[in-house]
Amino acid sequence: MYRIGIDVTPFSIKPSGISFYVANLIHYLYPLQYQENFQLALIYQPGLRNWLRLRRDFPNSLSRYSNRYFLPLPVKFTNVILDYFPRLFSSHLEHHLDSPTIIHGTNYTVFPYPNSLKVLTIYDLTFLKYPDYIDSVVKTYSKRVKKCLTWTDLVITISESSKNDIIEYLNVNPDRIHVTPLASRYASDVFVPSNPSVNYDFSYPYILFVSTIEPRKNITTLIAAFNYLKQKHKIEHHLILIGQKGWHHKPIFAAMENSPWNHHIHHLDYLSDERVALFYSKADVFVYPSHYEGFGLPVLEAMSLGAPVVTSNTSSLPEVAGDAALLIDPNDPIQLADAILKIISDTQLCQKLIQKGKERAKLFSWERTAQETLNAYKSLLSS
Repeated sequence: MYRIGIDVTPFSIKPSGISFYVANLIHYLYPLQYQENFQLALIYQPGLRNWLRLRRDFPNSLSRYSNRYFLPLPVKFTNVILDYFPRLFSSHLEHHLDSPTIIHGTNYTVFPYPNSLKVLTIYDLTFLKYPDYIDSVVKTYSKRVKKCLTWTDLVITISESSKNDIIEYLNVNPDRIHVTPLASRYASDVFVPSNPSVNYDFSYPYILFVSTIEPRKNITTLIAAFNYLKQKHKIEHHLILIGQKGWHHKPIFAAMENSPWNHHIHHLDYLSDERVALFYSKADVFVYPSHYEGFGLPVLEAMSLGAPVVTSNTSSLPEVAGDAALLIDPNDPIQLADAILKIISDTQLCQKLIQKGKERAKLFSWERTAQETLNAYKSLLSS
């Protein structure tokens, strides 16, 4: 029996992004142990704040899993070691983890453990392709990822688009990269649809966007398209933006405030899965004009809940959407506006996209993600 150690440090009670991936990966890998003859181990480090407060325990939400390993060093400390003295504590750390057969780093880093095979997940290359879209913390990824790749045995990524970027920008052999597509949070057997109470007047039709409010998501272009539709076509729709404030969000809120129709633009902060699902299900159109995505989960979420989709023709988004969405140039607000107008004014097209979207969403599941990840581990063991 071989042992797989997965870094679950990014795990969060309110998961999004990497923590969402980690939570679902271990949830669906865990039962496969009994069919595939391997043992799953979870590895966790405290954040610096918790470490200073002497809160050095595994998250309670992960207590149902066995084989938990706690590294009592904060992430910022081990990142410094990784940057300057990567092999200093590697043997000791590996021994502390009972030397698993494979160690999977899930947040752009993995230590050069001498006796374990090393797997690294790279979600996207925003830090290399679009450094102006990221904060100072993410900008440190470039040097660290390149260093980790010198001892990494296998790279996992989440789309063919990201795989191509990794080949081009990091010069990684394609044979060392395995793609494991993600799935919607609403594809999970854990999610049960409900009718939660929401303090919002749904009597007005609306255009919906869901994601972090940050420059990469291209929300200012969406606002420009909305202004154009209001001015030229007199649409009655409102625009709803759901998501937490991200890096460099102030210009986006300034664009909202400066819109002549700002009273029809609404920002809602973090909402529960059930509440977000309600907004997806009632939207006339879901719009996701992001410049760059490693995968683009909101597109899949919208399709799975019956919202017709307009999204960008760049990066991984066409790969996720297939022919179940209208694809646009994210730099062209008029093209974006025209695509929105087509859907809200053509009932037949709208229903066609809804049906295609639901069928498309069925192709993605977390069971598939877990199985593809396990296949990646097996390919490494057999090579």
